[in-house]
Amino acid sequence: MISARNSIGFLKYKKMTESKGKQNNAGKPQSGNTRGQRPSGNAQGGKTSGKTDGKKPGFNFYWIYAILAVVFIGLQFFNWGSTAEEISQMRFENEMLTWSEEDGSDIAQLKIINKEEVEVFIKEDRLDKSKYEDVEPGRTVGETSGPHYVFRIASVENFETMIRETQREWPVEDRFPVYPETRKSWGTDMLSWLLPIGLLIAFWIFIIRRMAGSGGPGGQMFNIGKSKATLFDKDTHVNIDFKDVAGLDEAKVELMEIVDFLKNPKKYTDLGGKIPKGALLVGPPGTGKTLLAKAVAGQAQVPFFSLSGSDFVEMFVGVGASRVRDLFKQAKEKAPCIVFIDEIDAIGRARGKNPVTGSNDERENTLNQLLTEMDGFGTNVGVIILAATNRADVLDRALLRAGRFDRQIHVEMPDLTERRAIFKVHMKPLRLEENLDEEFLAKQTPGFSGADIANVCNEAALIAARRNKKVVDKQDFMDAIDRIIGGLEKRNKIISPREKKVIAYHESGHAAVSWQLEHAHPLVKVTIVPRGKALGAAWYLPEERQITTFEQMYDELTSTLGGRAAEDIIFGQISTGALNDLEKVTKQAYAMVVYFGLNKKIGNVSYYDSSGQNEYNFTKPYSEKTAQTIDEEVSALIEKAYSRAKDMLLTEKEKLMQLGDLLLEKEVIFREDLEGIFGKRPFPDSEYAREQEFGVGSSMSKKEDGKKT
Repeated sequence: MISARNSIGFLKYKKMTESKGKQNNAGKPQSGNTRGQRPSGNAQGGKTSGKTDGKKPGFNFYWIYAILAVVFIGLQFFNWGSTAEEISQMRFENEMLTWSEEDGSDIAQLKIINKEEVEVFIKEDRLDKSKYEDVEPGRTVGETSGPHYVFRIASVENFETMIRETQREWPVEDRFPVYPETRKSWGTDMLSWLLPIGLLIAFWIFIIRRMAGSGGPGGQMFNIGKSKATLFDKDTHVNIDFKDVAGLDEAKVELMEIVDFLKNPKKYTDLGGKIPKGALLVGPPGTGKTLLAKAVAGQAQVPFFSLSGSDFVEMFVGVGASRVRDLFKQAKEKAPCIVFIDEIDAIGRARGKNPVTGSNDERENTLNQLLTEMDGFGTNVGVIILAATNRADVLDRALLRAGRFDRQIHVEMPDLTERRAIFKVHMKPLRLEENLDEEFLAKQTPGFSGADIANVCNEAALIAARRNKKVVDKQDFMDAIDRIIGGLEKRNKIISPREKKVIAYHESGHAAVSWQLEHAHPLVKVTIVPRGKALGAAWYLPEERQITTFEQMYDELTSTLGGRAAEDIIFGQISTGALNDLEKVTKQAYAMVVYFGLNKKIGNVSYYDSSGQNEYNFTKPYSEKTAQTIDEEVSALIEKAYSRAKDMLLTEKEKLMQLGDLLLEKEVIFREDLEGIFGKRPFPDSEYAREQEFGVGSSMSKKEDGKKT
């Protein structure tokens, strides 16, 4: 990549080369500052341009400062004003500070410099004496030559006293003057002032650059208003595309259309179409929203900015809005590009709905800036916003309107066909046994998301490795499903015989009631082996329904209460083991009465808030009288289902006891065991034929199971 600093000169050089006959290179990008690449003068770019182009690097202006500093320091080591010979004070007193009647004194004058040094000037006609032979020849020019010698003194007062006492006996005409002089070295003075300041400035610049370049607290302090988005462009490829995304065909079609618009805009603009400004991915957790965004980044040949909604949140006021501005500034420079904001509900919640925060809510300021940047007075041509959330009901309405998010792409839980495709993708890296059917695994995992299926495949591989197997077989996948749904098996958990018997009859009650109900889910197995927090479980294979009737929900309530009814019938008392069952039936009965309008007394009324706007309200959307009626109807519905389950078990009490004893003996029983006691179900069961085809529910293939309810 060519550095941005040399790109202009490089382009001129290429144009001159092309004009001399090199037309075969026309049309090729000649500069590293192309669209989709970050123009920067970094070290890598500089090295590349210098080696490939044969062009000398530009002169760095900092070299001038370095040269001036060396010259300035060097001046301090050279004395340009004098080359006097340095002597001791004793030599001066013994050889020079003398007087004779014939010659008088040899000294012309003395200068005391800065009260530290004494410069000695010798008369010119006396320099030919042997004792002055160390004076360099050729120095004397006129009467002002010198100084010839210099020495240091300890005390000026003592030295002056000594000179006065010595010259007191000399003739006046032979006495020499003594001049005190204060000299200032401009170089030394400037260096003493500038050098400490320069060192402080250099140290401060060094610290700032280190802190700004690091990812620690210091870097955050100096880059606190900068966007934290990660840029994926031609230099940083993403190895995921739409081929790696199984299922989600409708969502892929819409996203591929956006990618195609970026690649071939003329196809759409010729018909008057405009590029969508944004797309919002909505769906439950684990359904592949972020994976779709990664596929867009890998498929689109344009810059892709990725960040999370929480990256805008900071404790300092104004930081979120500043980061939004910086993000869109970078995006405009890279246009056309895509910006992906994961978990946008962190900043996109409806304004004014949270009573905890004050009037100056930092999150609202960030949201306001985001709304302005997405579709405000200015334009963002070529910047497409992708966002993902699993709480679209709490997002602000202004954020969801057309012009900001033109499309809402719903990513739902995968159905049977999509689960089979997801299994194929995640089973590719595994070493599998032959003839392992993905459709069978997809059939055993209703309600699983893509993330759950990926976890099943990984757990199956880990289980096979733990058992020292060479390949992953069907049994490993079944155990992995058990592990994910029910938790880790705890066969060594200490349970008293009395508790074990209660658990066995409790689970037998679930199985017996569901076997006699038409709309109950098909039973797979019943176990009293503890898993996770559960002491026992009845495993079902839920039917995938798009709509549910009152009869179906009522049968599910009855089946769920069959465990407590069995305890009451067999032991004449009930226990706390039905806590999970009671929680489930309470929520389901409440939903039937309040949300789905399945109660005659309440009527065709639904108090469900799909927008989520009443989440923080302390009042209910109905009166106290209606609330009392709802409580009465929910309680009556649950009691009616409980009485129904109890009546069914009383009718088949002997068979219930046989089933409970068999479960105590085997710990795990399957569908054939129930058929041997209760006979075949009197209702048509389409799932049973499918289970027999794959061998599910038979005692020969222990541990195979379906979805727990």
